[in-house]
Amino acid sequence: MSMGLEIGGVTLSVLGWLCSIICCALPMWRVTAFIGNNIVTAQIIWEGLWMNCVVQSTGQMQCKVYDSMLALPQDLQAARALLVVAIVLAVLGLMVAIVGAQCTRCVEDETTKAKITIVSGVIFLLSGIMTLIPVSWSANTIIRDFYNPLVIDAQKRELGTSLYVGWAASALLLFGGALLCCSCPPKDERYAPSKVAYSAPRSA
Repeated sequence: MSMGLEIGGVTLSVLGWLCSIICCALPMWRVTAFIGNNIVTAQIIWEGLWMNCVVQSTGQMQCKVYDSMLALPQDLQAARALLVVAIVLAVLGLMVAIVGAQCTRCVEDETTKAKITIVSGVIFLLSGIMTLIPVSWSANTIIRDFYNPLVIDAQKRELGTSLYVGWAASALLLFGGALLCCSCPPKDERYAPSKVAYSAPRSA
């Protein structure tokens, strides 16, 4: 595996990990939908995994942490758990990638290094999938409620910035993990044909 491919995979994965942290922390999973008579409003509502915020027309913003996790919708409850696990997995994948990196001396054997790098790639792939699931689930719920005629306009929401950041995070983690999984152990040279030197017999 070339050093450039390895560095590229780790770089993309680290960027994806940072984006997943931003996605988890940013309280903009759902935002107020400006439709119907709700075009002109005195406030904008942001809803995140950990808190919701109200932005006044004057620019003043007030945020409140959720009092109870059970009060959250199912998709946001699942998103909390899955994103936290995804972030922890990405940290684990980064540590494993450092151990198996060609520029480190934690492991001397090149074959073992390549296998460790593949393991780190698989961990990043899992992290990317676990980031993609809650983001897509929440987006599906928002879109479904938006077009549901039984939901009043005041309760309808639009896709927030956090969802787009989450999709970017999952893409970076998946691409980075795929690059690291391209690491192939060096071919075993134990079965290479050995060269035997023959010398002509000396004449008596």
